[in-house]
Amino acid sequence: METVFIKGLGLIGSSLARAIKQTHPQIQIIASDVNEEALQYAKVNKIIDRGVIDMKGSEQADYIILASPVSQIIKDIDTLAKQKLKAEVIITDVGSTKQTVMQAAKALTQRGVTFIGGHPMAGSHKSGVRAGRADLIENAYYFLLPAKQTTDLSKLVDLLRGTNAKWLQITPAQHDKIVAQLSHVPHIIAAELVNQTQQTFKDEPVGMRVAAGGFKSVTRIAASDPTMWSAILLNNKKLILKQLRSYIAGLEKIDGLIEEENLPALFDFFQQAKVRRESLNTAARAPFYDLFLNIPDKTGEIAKVTGILAKQNISLINIQILEVREDINGILQLVFSTAAACDKAARILANDYEIVTR
Repeated sequence: METVFIKGLGLIGSSLARAIKQTHPQIQIIASDVNEEALQYAKVNKIIDRGVIDMKGSEQADYIILASPVSQIIKDIDTLAKQKLKAEVIITDVGSTKQTVMQAAKALTQRGVTFIGGHPMAGSHKSGVRAGRADLIENAYYFLLPAKQTTDLSKLVDLLRGTNAKWLQITPAQHDKIVAQLSHVPHIIAAELVNQTQQTFKDEPVGMRVAAGGFKSVTRIAASDPTMWSAILLNNKKLILKQLRSYIAGLEKIDGLIEEENLPALFDFFQQAKVRRESLNTAARAPFYDLFLNIPDKTGEIAKVTGILAKQNISLINIQILEVREDINGILQLVFSTAAACDKAARILANDYEIVTR
């Protein structure tokens, strides 16, 4: 019987545990977490087989998954490098920064231990073991960074095949630059916008009460785990600072355009952003195709939409209601894997619903 040891049963760690259990029910999962309640919940709900303290049990594992904040992952790598491990053990992590992790992993590879850096590009504003889902990473990119280029990735990919992720091998430098721009800086912006808004409305509470629509959509990620994000910022400091300062410079430029009342330049600013945003779904490597419907707040309306698509044998990747309207109607986002499926759905649904351009 193979054994998987997971350090950290937060959103990602518990989601991986669920996915492993679905496809490899015979595998024993041992997990460690600083939260005893999380371990109890995972055990009662059969997400794991056994809960332990610290790294106890890792010495008998065939796979070790480090799913704590990045700063803790680095400490755990150091601990593992000093203890006895199975000869063929495969160690991986799910940290959001990779250069510092891969540097720390040299202590393992020098001992001949296989280390494969990892990072699933999926998440939620919710955190903790209860928020985990076996399908959390489905159709999302999952970066793999083997410490040695000759490393066979197939065993780890098979272990995690229940995630239905899109695997992508990348270098640590590439990874950290990508996530700094697409994930880390946006989290900072969202958090600051929430804090600034709270300060602006400190003497006018009605402002926060009516905050909805686009504000909630833009700032949703600000509700993410502060422990995890504090660690991320310090472990990708150089790139985050570079890209954050570039963003600040951009804001200062817009500030000047507004001060000058330069209408043509302001129009060009928004026009470029609109075109670039719309091009995301038509890019050569875009994985998803979105369709937005304006639907009334009526019982069974979402079931009606999915029923129409099912009758036409059109498969959905994801579906969600966006908080972008303050009136009785809402925006339903439908996500498809191909442009053809999205276009077909648009043609059919246009008979009953307004298609919203975003």
